[in-house]
Amino acid sequence: MRYWNEKSRLLLTLELAVILPAAALVFLSAWQLKSIQRDRSVQAAFQRDFTQMLKISEKQMNQRAYDLTDDIRKQLNASGPTCTQTLDSVLANSPYIVGLYAYGPMSGLIFRGQPSRMKDPRFWHEANEFEESAKKWAPAEYKDQVEMLEEMEKKGNPYHFYLNTVMRDGKEVNEPFSMFLTKGPNGEKVLAGFVFDPDYLYKQFFPQMLDEAVSHHEEKDEKNPVVMMLRTRNDYTPVATSSGWDKGEPEVERDLGGAFPGFVLAIKMRGTTLAAIENHFVKTSFLTLAAITLLLVVGLVFTHRSVAKEMALARLKSDFVSNVSHELRTPLALIRLYSETLEMGRLKEPAKQQEYYEIIRKESERLSSLINNILDFSRIEAGRKEYDFRETDVRELVRTTLDAYRYQIEQSGFTFEESIDENVPAMKVDREAISRSLLNLVNNALKYSPDHKYIGVNLKHRNGSVELQVVDHGMGIPREEQGKIFEKFYRVGDPMVHNTRGSGLGLSLVRHIVQAHGGTVTVESTPGEGSKFTITLPVDSAREKGLAVAEGA
Repeated sequence: MRYWNEKSRLLLTLELAVILPAAALVFLSAWQLKSIQRDRSVQAAFQRDFTQMLKISEKQMNQRAYDLTDDIRKQLNASGPTCTQTLDSVLANSPYIVGLYAYGPMSGLIFRGQPSRMKDPRFWHEANEFEESAKKWAPAEYKDQVEMLEEMEKKGNPYHFYLNTVMRDGKEVNEPFSMFLTKGPNGEKVLAGFVFDPDYLYKQFFPQMLDEAVSHHEEKDEKNPVVMMLRTRNDYTPVATSSGWDKGEPEVERDLGGAFPGFVLAIKMRGTTLAAIENHFVKTSFLTLAAITLLLVVGLVFTHRSVAKEMALARLKSDFVSNVSHELRTPLALIRLYSETLEMGRLKEPAKQQEYYEIIRKESERLSSLINNILDFSRIEAGRKEYDFRETDVRELVRTTLDAYRYQIEQSGFTFEESIDENVPAMKVDREAISRSLLNLVNNALKYSPDHKYIGVNLKHRNGSVELQVVDHGMGIPREEQGKIFEKFYRVGDPMVHNTRGSGLGLSLVRHIVQAHGGTVTVESTPGEGSKFTITLPVDSAREKGLAVAEGA
């Protein structure tokens, strides 16, 4: 119960220190992603950026238009009083306009169309309509327009633009025209202005301005560059687009003011939409969060298993210390008891004395074997265990080892059978290590065969290998535990096993010794019927291979 409490406290600490903060982080992240998905936060962020881009693009377009207007105004002022010759001179230097006009109360309306295009009937008709219209609104609005332009000039922008619409090929075409103040004869204030050429705007000015705006954004984001287009307010068909514009609905639109009333500027992502980008972002974030959660769960499971394994190992080590202490104490107590009896001279019969001497010798040998196991295990754990490989007659080694242990086997009431093939070849082995492996297996058979007392040892040469088998008719080992019995400190969970004292090191040492010789050790067992342990050593195994295994253990 003490170890379980320690394990519970450790796992609880792990949960409080790691699981709860991690779970809170995952929950908050998932909640935030849900909020983003619900509130369309990603789209809103992009739309804010797009709106800002449209504002900047509108400002740049207007500034370019104002620069062109300022150039026209300077030419008019530099040419003296406004007259037909002055307007024709300015038109010749300004191919981006289709007409110039000037109106003063004393000079009247003067309108001149672009000379190179007046021969076109369509163009002549458009110019004539504009002139006739100007004759009506110019006198009527002169006073109000002059006051407005004077007020605007005080604020730093002496230009105002209006929209003229003409029909071309059954479609409305917007012709922005400007208005500003200049001086006429006798110093009168003259309303003057020009009409932008729609062909110039649609084919040169707008595409160039849109490409400049887009190229500026592409430097920041090459993966998803934006594209822009311009349309009239009453028609969704683009009149001008940036390079790479594809079909699809714009994400954000903005009515143009300033020099281009009646136009709408629009922007979108090329090849995708903001909704698709947001969905991809949310999906990717959820997948990333799921991956992080999975890694966290795997890490926690691994940590839990590691903690559980360490706690189990701590318990096994504690049991090991207890069992070893008992095993050390038992032979020491017997040796002390019988030696004191002999020392005090209480035994007069030589046969009885000899029996006591033999008990003392056997218990000391048992004690030495246990200590050697512990020392070997310590060397293995520290990586200092070395083996002395020498050419050895394995048959003679097995016989000698069993002869030294035969008396104890028979005294314990066991039936003992020995079968050694005569064709077993000599091999390079560590005599002491192989002998200890055999004794550990025989000792296990003695301890765990309380009812059917039988031990058989077989030495065979088969398929290029030497097999050393120890067979008993003891309590056996459950199948699910047969793969664990060679681990250090491990003991089968059967209560009868735990009632039998042992260190849990014997089979672990056997496995290490056999692997150091380039071989394997296996077990075949049925609960209640006994076990058969088989050590298999390849005859042609290299000593270097064995040393490599020993050092790597």
